[in-house]
Amino acid sequence: MGYTLPSSDSPAEKVRALMSQKQNIEAEIEANISILKANKCDLQTPLVDPDGFPRADIDIYAVRGARKRIIELRNDLKGVMDAIGRGLEAVYDPKVASENKDSEEGTDSSASTNESPRPFARVDGVAPGSPAADAGLKREDLVVKFGPLIHQSFSSSSLQPLAEVVADNEDRNISIRVLREGQTVILTLTPRKGWGGRGMLGCHIVPYTPSS
Repeated sequence: MGYTLPSSDSPAEKVRALMSQKQNIEAEIEANISILKANKCDLQTPLVDPDGFPRADIDIYAVRGARKRIIELRNDLKGVMDAIGRGLEAVYDPKVASENKDSEEGTDSSASTNESPRPFARVDGVAPGSPAADAGLKREDLVVKFGPLIHQSFSSSSLQPLAEVVADNEDRNISIRVLREGQTVILTLTPRKGWGGRGMLGCHIVPYTPSS
């Protein structure tokens, strides 16, 4: 696949290295997409004419190579994005790193406690037609998990870590978990620009405390 995950003792350094790797992969994907655009085709465009002969208006060799590489790179990118998610968990909540390690070794650390999920944010409004609305978010939903983030990921009332996760995942699915009328609901949110309103989510999320 051509890309290997870096090793470092510092979770923050791991994430920085992974972010750089993510940018390099995305740049190579764009370079290969430009080859397809130059040939006026995409990943699905037929390379043969109606009679079954190779199209003369397309550089078949270049297009096939670019398509193959894009698929490989997208698989690499998914692996790097997963690693970034795990890395962010370790950055914002060092306990998660040891919990993940225990889980990999067959020990379920979370099972040792009976703590209920703790909300850290509340949805104060959702714009119609927005990514948040498409995901099924509703006003008064209480957010207990947003991608890799949980309540322990926040050292203050600032939701900056959440904003960073959104910025790093434009056009990529983020799994979120909310409490709604006492029930846990799992949703998939895809931040994107150009949906017709402000921001990439189209909702107003505020810090949550039990008294809010």
